[in-house]
Amino acid sequence: MSLETTINNIVKRYEFLKKQMLENLSHDEEFVKISKEFSEFEELMTFVNKYEKNQEEIKKLKSMADDPATELEFKEIIVSEIEDLKKSVLSIEKEIKIILIPKDIADEKNAIIEIRAGTGGDEAGLFAADLFRMYQKYSEYRHWKFEILYAHESGIGSIKEASASISGKGVFSRLKFESGVHRVQRVPVTESSGRVHTSTATVAVLPEAEEIDLKINDSDLKIDVMRASGAGGQHVNKTESAVRITHIPSGIVVTQQDDRSQHMNRLKAMKILRARLYEQERQKLHSERASNRRSQIGTGDRSERIRTYNYPQGRVSDHRINLTLYKLSQIMDGVGLEEIIKALMEYNQEEQLANFYEQA
Repeated sequence: MSLETTINNIVKRYEFLKKQMLENLSHDEEFVKISKEFSEFEELMTFVNKYEKNQEEIKKLKSMADDPATELEFKEIIVSEIEDLKKSVLSIEKEIKIILIPKDIADEKNAIIEIRAGTGGDEAGLFAADLFRMYQKYSEYRHWKFEILYAHESGIGSIKEASASISGKGVFSRLKFESGVHRVQRVPVTESSGRVHTSTATVAVLPEAEEIDLKINDSDLKIDVMRASGAGGQHVNKTESAVRITHIPSGIVVTQQDDRSQHMNRLKAMKILRARLYEQERQKLHSERASNRRSQIGTGDRSERIRTYNYPQGRVSDHRINLTLYKLSQIMDGVGLEEIIKALMEYNQEEQLANFYEQA
């Protein structure tokens, strides 16, 4: 479908909705539905009107330029104006396409981030802890709320796995590209010979689902309570506050024990379970839609290596977009991560624009 045809369809639909709005003033359920769609078309029509106005102006100027009576000096001015208008038209076309790109309904949702140590022993756990802090600092930079759900730590400051709930404006739209395997190359603190080791950690970013997004039947859940495991001592948990929830249809198991309250552990476990189930459904839908075309950025598979953090060279390389930045300390401090995320978002948008007509 050409852009011209798409624009004609937009104009027809807009005029139809405007007529329906004028004819139906009862403010019933149908009116609310129509007015919602009408308001969504208004932004589009702003660009469509600019597009049509510029095209009409180009047509008039071309007619003047082709007129034998037009002086040569004036023709040169006209040609220059036509070129400027063509550039403007290209810019407007891009804006229209961006608005028409199917939106990811999860983009405006909050997110749950889960980080697990991969290969590399203690060093992988230390790297996982570094990544967890990086996202915490990035959240502070974005003025997001970062709430730790659980963190299974070891005695040397490493983590086996950790999870946090991140809430704020557009959280998932910015963090969704972080899912995958992150690799670190550096000399471990325990390495006496100064040899560089390679370790990994896995990051999973899930859109946080509300109850309205996903209905979970109580009959599908198996809930076990137990005594929280830990190092013991005076702070040992002597009550059965740990909660393990099994979602029987999917086989997903969530264990939560960081809070001393069984009720709070259950709430946190349900939040994680709901996010995992929602993401499972979202990925299933995405796979169906993308079955006949190339994935936008990599495969989105968590087994895919997406980024390398090289400490000796002070560089970070994102392998999906061939971006290398020699700003490792700024990135690990959170602020520098914004540059990578913006580049990933722009790349994704350009890929979607390239597939515009295929998706239309």
